[in-house]
Amino acid sequence: MPLSKTNRIALFSSAFIIIALILFALLRDTADAVTLKKATEMLQNREVKKVVVSKEYVYLKTDNGYYKIASSQVTPKMFIDYKVEVQNSSQILIYILFFILFISILSLLIRFLQNKEILHFPAKSEKNSVIPSGADAQSSVIEASKSDVSFDDIGGISDVKIELEEVIDFMKNPKRYKSFGARMPRGVLLVGPPGVGKTMIAKAVAHAAGVPFYYQSGASFVQIYVGMGAKRVHELFAAAKKNAPSIIFIDEIDAVGKKRGGERSDEREGTLNQLLTEMDGFENSSGVIVIAATNKIDVLDSALLRAGRFDRRVFVELPTKRERESILMKYLEKVPHDLDVKVVANMSVGFNGAALAALVNEAALLALRQKDFHVTIEHFHQVKDKVMFGKKKLQMLNDKQKEYRITYQAGKALVATYYDLPFEKLMLSNERLTPTVDEPFRKSELESRVKMLLAGSVACDIRYNEHSSSNRNDLYEAKEIVEKMCNEYGMASSLLPKEGEKEIILKRLYEESANLLTSLQGVAQEIEKVLYERESISKSEIKKFLNAVF
Repeated sequence: MPLSKTNRIALFSSAFIIIALILFALLRDTADAVTLKKATEMLQNREVKKVVVSKEYVYLKTDNGYYKIASSQVTPKMFIDYKVEVQNSSQILIYILFFILFISILSLLIRFLQNKEILHFPAKSEKNSVIPSGADAQSSVIEASKSDVSFDDIGGISDVKIELEEVIDFMKNPKRYKSFGARMPRGVLLVGPPGVGKTMIAKAVAHAAGVPFYYQSGASFVQIYVGMGAKRVHELFAAAKKNAPSIIFIDEIDAVGKKRGGERSDEREGTLNQLLTEMDGFENSSGVIVIAATNKIDVLDSALLRAGRFDRRVFVELPTKRERESILMKYLEKVPHDLDVKVVANMSVGFNGAALAALVNEAALLALRQKDFHVTIEHFHQVKDKVMFGKKKLQMLNDKQKEYRITYQAGKALVATYYDLPFEKLMLSNERLTPTVDEPFRKSELESRVKMLLAGSVACDIRYNEHSSSNRNDLYEAKEIVEKMCNEYGMASSLLPKEGEKEIILKRLYEESANLLTSLQGVAQEIEKVLYERESISKSEIKKFLNAVF
């Protein structure tokens, strides 16, 4: 059995103390200090057998021991009849290297004995005098935790909660289901993009059922040594069965449950096979339910998804507007604020639960920095882009570059407002105006977005007959959307796009954006004036300019 963590610490601490004591004994200065008069007498009486000079002291070796005197008190003439040696610092270095080598050999020896299972230290257990060897010993190290996250702490998951209420009820009243001849799924797979709260949902299930919760990351099963991952899986399930009813939660299961194909990976396949075996080996009365989370269900092995293993799948999507309101209310409970939660929900399209938590926190921190008494909608406007895209330092622009930048951003904001694309406020430093949401879109919605992405270049071409290289990100996204429209969505002139049709679509949308901006040059100039003055403008302000025209 390998050494426990406590025993390893004790062993190495003892070795360190012993080595430190030996080094202290060998390297400490044991010479007695003498006066100049005494040293002169010893030299004149020929009592000194050896003279050694260091940077600070002169050492005099006699038959009675070592004596030292400060180098500043003596002169070279005093030792004219003696052969003087300079203290060699390499001797100290040799001692240190020797003991480093000694520690290395000791560590290798201990590891060798552990691998051979020759060296072990039995430890006292609470119920038994000695921890048993083998898998049982390791499973005792795996500890369950009581979840303190409830469904009341999570907003916007009403549909998911309904799906999981049966699992909770089964763990509380298993006899009810068994008497009816029904069984619960052995595994529940939570599928959804990162940050939607899959881990919190699993903890809430454990809290509601009042059972032990075993958390493991899929990556923790992937070990360097062959067989260790499979052993870890076995230990986890053994511990959960001992404390049944219980819940095992495996986060990012795709790290260990990928499809088995041509690429050889004995360790990963062995770990996956052990996981499949453990889930097959569940007795109906075991009371253990496995919940796993992934955002890549398409890469999971089919054997893992078949009935009898992860046979129930719960899809956790990005929150809707109403769900965002519910989530924001949870996070704003302890934050003093003066705002309409619906407005914040409208401006946070594409945010997941984690991003909403970060949005509220950043707004609260900003209010504290500005020494405001409560959080307002203006704080949310200022931190929204920081949460979505990260904080970037605004590049220093000269007057000409700033003119181009203002024209570019004004064109994008005007087209985005005209087609009612989701954004609340434009900052001059924004590289992206609206979030990319991976949801089903109609053709007209995708075309409106492409027009907005091209609008900056169009506005500069109209005003200056050229545009700058800062359009590369927008142009790349516009091309990507048109590529998908033609090749994936069947939104070209036919389901199979003709040659050169992507260029035709891009040219058409560019011209439509140019026609729109040309007809609204007066509104564009009003937007530019506001951007010149304060480097930001809200969607509501742009709407007022548009309403004055139409």
